[in-house]
Amino acid sequence: MIQPLHGVLPILHTPFHPDDSIDRESLRRQIEWVFAQGADGVCTGMVSETLRMSESERIDMMHLMAEYTSGRGSIVASVGAESTKVAVMYAKRAEAAGCTALMAIPPVTTGLPEAALWSYFSAIADSVSLPLIVQDASSYVGRAIPVSFYVRLLDAYSPEKILFKPEASPVGPNLTALREASDGRARCFDGSGGLLLIDAWRRGIAGTMPGSDLLDGIIAIWRALRGGNQPEADRIAGPLCAIVSLQLQAGLDGFLAIEKYLMVKRGLFATEHRREPFSWSMDRETRDLVDIYFNDMLRLLSAGA
Repeated sequence: MIQPLHGVLPILHTPFHPDDSIDRESLRRQIEWVFAQGADGVCTGMVSETLRMSESERIDMMHLMAEYTSGRGSIVASVGAESTKVAVMYAKRAEAAGCTALMAIPPVTTGLPEAALWSYFSAIADSVSLPLIVQDASSYVGRAIPVSFYVRLLDAYSPEKILFKPEASPVGPNLTALREASDGRARCFDGSGGLLLIDAWRRGIAGTMPGSDLLDGIIAIWRALRGGNQPEADRIAGPLCAIVSLQLQAGLDGFLAIEKYLMVKRGLFATEHRREPFSWSMDRETRDLVDIYFNDMLRLLSAGA
């Protein structure tokens, strides 16, 4: 049975030991923490370093997410791959592991024409009973997916089967374009790390998929928006968005470096270890500024509580 997807669904960061193996205890601690904050589920995605994992590691993560979640929320597995065959294999393994939904980016090594995109996404959707979130990760990798393609998928399937995480710039106007082109049928998730969450909320998103590092702040903003309290949302968004702006300066590696630093700072991860190679690491000035904004966010959250 297709389960509804909604609310705050954080993308898990993958904790690694210094020898590059997955730190299962830190992963379990992270999942316990995100549900304690009020998350509606967990996901793997770009900031899980899935593109730097082996096939067996990605499948292990599916099983670990399902085991550690223990029925407390949605479990969304990243299944995008460079071939349709491998993506379909991941989809089937995710369903067998107990995941409740899939998310897929297109192949990143080539720009696909629409006919090839259709074959790829429809094969994934047809291979399992789970809903599929079609992710445009072109702010990090690959090319933007046309709005007309999204609508074609909706027409062929349904808003319960096909959902979207559109991250092509400009995100806000593209969300509105998709909403209008689909007559309001498209169910979309924000993927900006919180930077554009307030704008995306005003354009009718079904939920948001941030990293886990700033989840308490994201959930506070989400609850304020749902309660009609935009001043409160704006108050928390100030320091949170300042951190995300620092993450953006180095793309995916910027997010990973700062996110893992904050996960260690929170006591959730044992190390900041990232899979190599990567293009950027924080210098002292960046780290000091992250600390200032992070402490400001925690102070505001404490005052609000």
